[in-house]
Amino acid sequence: MKVTKSNREKRHIRIRKKIVGTQERPRLCVFKSNKHIYAQAIDDLRGHTIAAASSLLNELPEIKEEELSGKKKVAKAVGKLIAQRLSEKGIEKVVFDRGGFLYHGRIAALADGARDGGLKF
Repeated sequence: MKVTKSNREKRHIRIRKKIVGTQERPRLCVFKSNKHIYAQAIDDLRGHTIAAASSLLNELPEIKEEELSGKKKVAKAVGKLIAQRLSEKGIEKVVFDRGGFLYHGRIAALADGARDGGLKF
């Protein structure tokens, strides 16, 4: 049986050929599952994760579940959280890596939240 990559994985490989994160301008990589959304800033030259945030409840303690009733609101909150963590480390510019996902819905909401938090991309 032949194992093939999904269309999303193929798109992600195509995107990663063009995008490289550095220490001054890391790659903001996004992954979403059916329940949660994750974001991390990666320095590809050293292979280190600079900051990370996710929609897991232990990651968003200051926001109660009642306030975040929709997945897009949660994604926007995660975007603001990753922007806050990067600004604490003195990083203002990133390269956005949508991870092969289409740029709409939760991915766009996370990007908007990161921009609201002060990141530029």
